[in-house]
Order: sequence, then structure tokens, then C-alpha cells
Amino acid sequence: MKASLRLARSVAAMASLWLAFAFVPIATMATTVSAAQAKPMAQLVNHGIMIDLGKDRLSIRFLAPNIVHVHYRPDGLGSTPALVIDGDATPSTFAQVRDEDNAREISLATDRGSVHWDQQKRQLRIEDAQQRSMLLQSDIDSLRHGRLSLEHGPRDALYGIGGYNATASVSAGLLRSGRLPATAGEQGHAGAPLVWSTAGYGVLLDSDGARFTLKPTTIEIDDQARKDPDYYIVLGTPAEIFGALAQLSGHTPLFPKWAMGFTNSQWGIDQQELLQIVDTYRAKHIPLDNFTLDFDWKAWGEDDYGEFRWNANKFPGGPDGQLKAQLDRRGIHLTGIMKPRIHVDTAEGRYATAHDLWRPGEPATPDYFSHKPVKDIDFDKPAARAWFFNDALKHSFVTGMAGWWNDEADNTPSNTQFLNMQRTLYDGQRAISNQRVWSINRNFWLGSQRYAYGLWSGDIPTGFASMAGQRERMLSAINVGAMQWGMDGGGFKDGTPTPENYARWIEFGAFTPIFRVHGDFGQKRQPWVYGPVAEQAATDAIRLRYALIPYIYSYEYQRRVSGVGLVRPLLFDWPHDPNVRNDVGAWLFGDYLLVSPVVEQGQTSKNIYLPAGRWTDWFNGKVYQGGQTIHLTVDSQHWGDIPLFIRQGAIIPTQPAMDYVGQQPLTELAVDVFPDTQRTSFDYYDDDGNTYDYEHGAYFSQSLSVQQQSDAVHFETTAPAGSFKPALKFYLLKIHGDAATAVASASGTMPSFASLDALRQRQGEGWASGHDRYGTVTWVRVSAAVAQRITLTTKP
Repeated sequence: MKASLRLARSVAAMASLWLAFAFVPIATMATTVSAAQAKPMAQLVNHGIMIDLGKDRLSIRFLAPNIVHVHYRPDGLGSTPALVIDGDATPSTFAQVRDEDNAREISLATDRGSVHWDQQKRQLRIEDAQQRSMLLQSDIDSLRHGRLSLEHGPRDALYGIGGYNATASVSAGLLRSGRLPATAGEQGHAGAPLVWSTAGYGVLLDSDGARFTLKPTTIEIDDQARKDPDYYIVLGTPAEIFGALAQLSGHTPLFPKWAMGFTNSQWGIDQQELLQIVDTYRAKHIPLDNFTLDFDWKAWGEDDYGEFRWNANKFPGGPDGQLKAQLDRRGIHLTGIMKPRIHVDTAEGRYATAHDLWRPGEPATPDYFSHKPVKDIDFDKPAARAWFFNDALKHSFVTGMAGWWNDEADNTPSNTQFLNMQRTLYDGQRAISNQRVWSINRNFWLGSQRYAYGLWSGDIPTGFASMAGQRERMLSAINVGAMQWGMDGGGFKDGTPTPENYARWIEFGAFTPIFRVHGDFGQKRQPWVYGPVAEQAATDAIRLRYALIPYIYSYEYQRRVSGVGLVRPLLFDWPHDPNVRNDVGAWLFGDYLLVSPVVEQGQTSKNIYLPAGRWTDWFNGKVYQGGQTIHLTVDSQHWGDIPLFIRQGAIIPTQPAMDYVGQQPLTELAVDVFPDTQRTSFDYYDDDGNTYDYEHGAYFSQSLSVQQQSDAVHFETTAPAGSFKPALKFYLLKIHGDAATAVASASGTMPSFASLDALRQRQGEGWASGHDRYGTVTWVRVSAAVAQRITLTTKP
């Protein structure tokens, strides 16, 4: 036996070496048996396992401590990686890979897991750090035919592969089984060649299409787009699996900060009505940041690039930027619809014909809106992508079209048509501007997230049943990596929602990543349209969303860093709780809030399962022990209640209500703190909210942490990271629990005040105690942007 411990090389070095191996012809072995029958010759090469299978080759290597890359190369050659993999990803480096070679087995190991090649049985076994067997690939010969077969535990819950389109039944919930295509699908669908389990593993196929067959003990994959099976095994918790997925498939750029707010979309509008609606929002102090326009904004059907430029009849202030200036003064960003099709008998259509930009084999058909012949651009063609962000569209962007609503590019067999449509707009805008890209799109394929890509659930009906089904659609999309998700609040088609349905839909939407409303032609989705009771309930929900913007925006950055977004199924944090393995009734909103919106008409009570821990009702302060289903009374008359719970250990920053994001500089940030005996933390994040300067270090990040220890509470802030200097001067901590008798920092005892009002009148640090809806509270004002440790003594 020989064993060794060596430093791992960077992935870049690994890739170079394996490319060299991939394209070196394999010597023909002098043997009388077929390649399929030949005994594999395996050896350790540069901390990886290389297996010769006759004329074919199988390579196995750790790319990160919890990522194993397995690639089967027929004839020793590999094909081009698919778009699900980020070709520009920074190679990972990590400390050590251990390898071992003996007559029975060759092994690789990191501190997170190990892979073992059984030389006698021709089996590849994957184990976690506790040496639990996670996956077993026993049928190596199937790789020769482009199929992948992995054995797994009989009780493993499986997720991923795909979500639901706008009309599909959602009865399966989040769990996956049976024969399932990995596809981008049609409107509302999200797909990825990814299956994962709360048992601690995931399988990502490097292919732009495949078919999965999930059985009680096996995962089988075939019909993939590539003939050289190339896949990744990732180990860990759900959060770690999606962190690895971001490393492989690409991290998300940040949306602009205004996109954390509320979007009103409308089909059937002109400039005069637009300004009237915006002014009504402002007069009523109902927050709004984005107004999205449908066909109306374009010169649709006109020659001379009508699909890309303003409709000057409906929006006379569009082409010269005057409308943009008026909306800028009101704090409103304007975004508009884009279509993959253009008119054939126009200058732009003739250009597309001359340069072969159309989707192959697609006939011209009458457009349902202009009634003129149109065809779809093929965004999978680089030449089409280079042309589409043309001078007309650049002018529309410069004069006020700040984001893109990409519609109807899902009606093709290509899994990457929508991905490449938004890639076109992302690359085009970034080439001419430092302003952040925003988009929503009607389906999703893994890899899309690299291009500032949001997904919405398609042309859904109005009504309670449709609204309830959005829970499965959202959480299933998140389970394949579509972390930026939204829906047509109120429903798009089949009429007008009832006032109750509208109010409850707004409350639901306030706790989704992308918060917007939209309706069919002529439909209005403003709160005041639905009567005073619905208006009040909706307004309160929108204002609550805006109070949470500092919390929400911090998770915008966390998604970019960690791969896990603002919203996640409960099974992410409680993977071994059988009660949440298919739970869509509630979800986490960030680390510290659990929400379970009301989705039934006339509901007077609601059962909600709370996972392990201690939970506090956001609105009334009632405390519940987790690990049980609670029975909650619902207000069926005024619709203003949202079942919302705070997790023990929470650190939740909030801001005063504003009419739009950034309306006033934020100089003091309120922070609700619910100390736990286990140390918890929250990374507060800020930047300019509009540019990509954060990519170059212009951001502000400060970690806040808290822990209850006996008769004391310790609250800490780290030194901030980044060069951005926010207006923030103080955190006003609201530390809930036992009343403090003294508060001290590293510089000594902090001054106390008789009341919160007295504390607020002081310009510097200090503390006061009192009561709020959660009971006893200690308010502590501490300086932001400096490292310090605050100790609250709670013993009399």
C-alpha cells in the first residue's frame, strides 16, 4: 500500500492538465477481449483518479472540498461545456486532498467527503465526512451509452429538476419522483439538470437538457444533450449544496435597490394616466418604486425599429427624456416589455433576414397585437445577440427604460432561448452603462441567474386557487436555483380579483423576492381600485415590505455571495424534520422570519407548522414553541393580518416608512434583537444601490451578533468591510427579553435615560428600558461603522 498527503492545485491547473489528457490519443491495448469487457486500468494522477476503459476514459477529481467532478470521455475526448456551467468562474483553491492507492481501492478525500473507486467491482462510491455512503455509481458501463445511474438511500427525499408552468397541477408539491425532463419549459417553468436531497448530496449534470428517472433507490439520467457524461456531486446541507451550485453555475449580480420595493405593471396606459397613477400613489403615501409598461410603450408594428423604440403618440415625453425627468422627480423607475419576435416587413426584419438571425424553420405568422407578420429572433446565435441591443434600444434605455420584462421567448424547443435573450440585454446594457440591469422573464434554465435574471410565474388566473398554487411554483423554482422569483399579483387573466383576493395577494407578494402586480389588457391593479378595506390591508403590507428593505437588501447581497436567496423552503434549515419535507404553507423570509400567507377565501383560522425553536408573532408578541402545529385565528372581515413569526436569535434591521427606496438618507437603523443562548449573527449590507461599483469594493458590510449568557446579553459589531460610506451613524438596538440594569461598552458604562424619547433627543450613544408589543425591551443606541462589544447586565 502507498499513501500520501499533498497540497491540492488550483482548478485552473487541474483543468489544464486534464485537457492535456483529454486530447492525447489513448494507446490501443493488445487484448483479445472487447473494450466493454476489459478490466479498467486506474491510477492516481495529480490528486485525481484516471480510469482507462479501453478506448474511453473516466476522470474523477475534487474541485472544492465538497464538489466532486466526474467526466466520462468516449475515445478520450470531451465536448464543450453547456451553459449551465459558468465558464468564467474563478477556480477554487483549498487546503489538502488525501489520496490512497492499493490493489482493492483508490480513494480521494477532503475534510468534507471522499470518493472511492473499487477496482474489483468497478464501482464509484461517494461518502460524506462522517463516512456515510451517500451515492454509489455501480453501472459504469452505462456511461458508454450516455446514461448515468446512481444508487441512493431508500428514504432520501429528492428535489430539483423542474418547477411548474403557469397551468400545471402542483399536487406533487416540492418532492420529485418518476420520469421528469430537465427543461426550461414554457411560461412560469424553472428547470435545471439538477437533483438534490436533504440527505446531504446533489447531482448536477453539465448538459442543456436531460431526462431524470427517480426511483426509490436510484437516480437515472439519460437523453442528455452531450455524449460525454459530465457531472458534479456536491455534498452538504441544502445551503451548502446551493453554495456549490453558485460556484459551478455562476453567482448572481445584484438587482438595483429599488427592485426590492413594489412594482405596478399595467397593459393599456398612456403617459397622462401613468403620471396620474404615480401621483395618486404619492398622495396616498403608498410606496412604489417601479412602473412596468406592456406593449404600450413601444412603436409596435411600425417600421424603423418600432419594437425597440418609444411610442411617441402614447408617451410623447419618452423619446426626448422628459418623461424620465418627471418620473425621476417622483422616485419612479420605468421598465418595459420586450418580445423575442420582430416584424418581417420592416427595416429590422430585413436585417434579420439578410444576416440569418431568425429561428431556423420558423414560418412568419400574424402577430396577435399588430396583426402583421412576425418571426422570432434566435438568441442562441451570437450574431443575433450582438445586434439586438441596437441603437434604437440604446436610445430607449438612455431616455428612461431602466429594466426589461422579457415575454414569450419560451415558445421554442430551446432551453436557452430565454437565457440568451436576457444575456443579450445584460451584456448590451453593461457595455454602455454602469447602471444595474433588472429583468423578469417567463421561464428559467440554470445559468440564467448570471444575467440579472428574475423569473415570474406566467399568465396566471386570478382567484384564490391560483394564488394558493403560487406557493409551490415559487418554492419549486427556488429549488432549482431560480432565487429571484415573482408573480402577477392579483392574477393576470380571467377577470378582476375580489377585494379580499387582491388584499391577500398583496400580502403574499410582500414576502416574495420580486414584489409586483399585473393584469390583462385594461385591468387595474392599484390598491384603491378595490375599495377602502382592501386598500388599507394592501397599503399596510406594502409599507411593511418597505420597513424591511434594509433586511431584504442585505439578503440580496447574501444571495450573491452564498447562492441562497431571500426566500427558501423550510427544509433548507430543517432538512431532517419530516414535517417540512413537502411543506409549502410557510417559508423562511431571510434567516429570521417565517411567513404563512392566507390563501383561502373567507378563512377564519389557519393551522401552521412551526419548526424547532422559539417563535414570536410579529404583530402581537405571542410566543410559541416550535416543533408543533399551531392554530391561528384569521381576520376574515378586514384581511389585514399576515401570519408572520420571528425566529429566536433574530437580528432584524428596519427603516422608517418611505414612499420609495432611498427617499431620505438613512442615518439611524432600528434593529430588533431576540437573543438566544446560541450565538447568532446578521450581516448588514449597503451600497449605492444603483451601480456595479460594489464589484470593485464600493460597499458597506458589517456583521452584527448577539448571545444570551446567564444574566447578560452580549451584542457585537465587527469592523466594517468595503469602501462605501453610507449616511448611517447609529444602530438603535431593540433588545427584547429581560430588562437591563446596566449597559457597558469597551469604553465603560453607557449613559442611561428615563425613556426612549429622552434617548432619542441625545445625539450620541446611550440606553433606556421600557415595553413594546413584545414585552420588556432595552433600547441601546450604538455607533455604526465601528467594531465594539456591548454587554447588557440583566441581573438585578
